[in-house]
Amino acid sequence: MRRYGLQGYDLLVGKSKEDLDKLNKKVVKKLYWRFLVTITAMLLMNYLDRINVSNARLAGMQEDAGMTDVQWSAGISLFYVGYIISQVPANIIIAKGSPRILLPCIMLGWSCVTISMPAIKSPVGFVLCRFLVGLTEGPFVPAVALLTSSWYTKQESPLRMGIWHAGNIVSNIISGFLAAGILEHMKGVGGLASWRWFFLIEGMTIFEITSESKLTQSGMVSILVACVGFWGLPNWPDNTGEYFFTAEESQMAQYRMKVSAGGQTEDDEGGFWEGFCLAMKDPFTWIFAGMHFSLVLAQAFKDFFPSVVATLGFTSTQTYLVQAPPYVIAYFVTLAVSWSSGRFQEACWHIVACILTCMAGAILMISTLNVGARYFGLILLCSGPFVGLNLQLSWETTVVPRPRTKRAALVAFANCVSSVSHWFSPYFFLRSQEPRYQTGGGIVIAGCGLTVIFCLLGKWWATRKNKAIEKEEERTGVLNPWRFAT
Repeated sequence: MRRYGLQGYDLLVGKSKEDLDKLNKKVVKKLYWRFLVTITAMLLMNYLDRINVSNARLAGMQEDAGMTDVQWSAGISLFYVGYIISQVPANIIIAKGSPRILLPCIMLGWSCVTISMPAIKSPVGFVLCRFLVGLTEGPFVPAVALLTSSWYTKQESPLRMGIWHAGNIVSNIISGFLAAGILEHMKGVGGLASWRWFFLIEGMTIFEITSESKLTQSGMVSILVACVGFWGLPNWPDNTGEYFFTAEESQMAQYRMKVSAGGQTEDDEGGFWEGFCLAMKDPFTWIFAGMHFSLVLAQAFKDFFPSVVATLGFTSTQTYLVQAPPYVIAYFVTLAVSWSSGRFQEACWHIVACILTCMAGAILMISTLNVGARYFGLILLCSGPFVGLNLQLSWETTVVPRPRTKRAALVAFANCVSSVSHWFSPYFFLRSQEPRYQTGGGIVIAGCGLTVIFCLLGKWWATRKNKAIEKEEERTGVLNPWRFAT
């Protein structure tokens, strides 16, 4: 830990480098076992609640609710309408508020909506529920990215974001195994369709069934996880109390983030409109918005992955189970590439390498009917956009360290723009194009190509800004420790 700028950190003054390093390790360890574990569990439940409709569709949810392909796709799309509406204002409010309180409350909101899904009997009910789930989930991921970037240095951030963002991948693994057990063996139990049981059990609802087969919900693991969040989450480094850190640890948490940000302190939160306007004027905002949009477009297959796997000719149970290996591989790829990105402080080429892997998988999906080749293509397909999204989140939060509201606006705006792709991408994965899904595969390939372009643009702009810093150092003779990540 570098020793400079200790003014204002009275409890750290006079400590040796070894003592500072030891204290820094204590802070990181406590963040891991409380913040990172809690937020990973919350993200896992978030993604489980979001993707369960993909497997429920295979069990007949679409037919039972009397939905056409277009109506089903409309429900998938409207999730992202609600998702977009809530993001920017909510994330800036959280940046100026208490994430320890607000994030668990957001989770309680989407959990309550999700457990109403088994009652769906019509297309209108499906569309309404999906919209409300999107509305309540919208602020969560941008706020988690913002909070992570406020507690972890730019060297630590990629791997830590990779750990909780991998909840997206793990949820697909868990969902596939749950689907294999529930959708195949609980059809008609208690007078309910198997997909209704799937929502209830995947939501971890504890319930009773009356003689009329009505459900009385009495608890939910998602709600329990949200309650743990009130204990496991911190606020911001400058206002987290001794319920989380000792006074000495709190000062170290603030100091290490000041070092990471080149001397800028985390307590510079900025104003509501000031942060938004600063973000809109910064070219980085538009570059990362385009990059995020492209990455999500490359991930358009995700909501239809079970349907794509079903075209390989496996039995229903096998279809649910063989979804897991591609995501298991993607999980380890995400952690390895995220570690490498943080270690070498490089994002662009790491994202490009992964997204080109995804492109190769999409090409295999649409160009051959060989089962082995197509399954290998699905592995490649999953290994790209998940790690790309993680690195993009880490990259965008490190190039705009302060003020906090500007960073919040950038993250939320980029996430909003990316979600627009969900309005139209579901319409390209229609059952009439099975087994190749040529149009859907084409959308994925286009997203991969655009991602490469925006990555190169982001690297060029960051390099240009760094050269400007170096010229200013030569002019003034004053060293500036800050450099933009490339």
